[in-house]
Amino acid sequence: MPNTYTQLYTHIVFAVKGRNSVIHNDCKDRIYKYISGIISNLNQKLYIINGMPDHIHILVSMKPSFALSDLVKEIKEHSTKFINNEKLIAGKFQWQEGFGGFSVSHSQLDVAINYIKNQEEHHKKRTFKEEYLEMLKKYCVDYNDAYLFEWMEEERSAPMER
Repeated sequence: MPNTYTQLYTHIVFAVKGRNSVIHNDCKDRIYKYISGIISNLNQKLYIINGMPDHIHILVSMKPSFALSDLVKEIKEHSTKFINNEKLIAGKFQWQEGFGGFSVSHSQLDVAINYIKNQEEHHKKRTFKEEYLEMLKKYCVDYNDAYLFEWMEEERSAPMER
């Protein structure tokens, strides 16, 4: 649409099915590069991608004509096929259903980029579950515990506070 100008930044977070820790250093760069290509081919702009063996963070700016859920669907669908076809992990790979999508203001871009860049440091201090719940609270997202990511057994038994 002519004369439409936007800058919509979104921090996307999603996990490996069953929160399995399978995205290791030997394959993560290939996976991240492939996801980068998916985003680029969809004419969206990637700022940074990083994560841990059991989850991923992506910061993008999106055109308003493209739905966030469609972007995540394309990333998950095509990267799953790539990971399985290239046999980058042992067994069948899948992403978990659902995702977190959090808007980021232009003034907070550097903060978000640094946060994503330093995932390993963050996870020395807290689990993915703690990180994710903190993000939901920070962004005032209503959620139902029953529909959050499938947490590993030891995390299921931990009390969830709001």
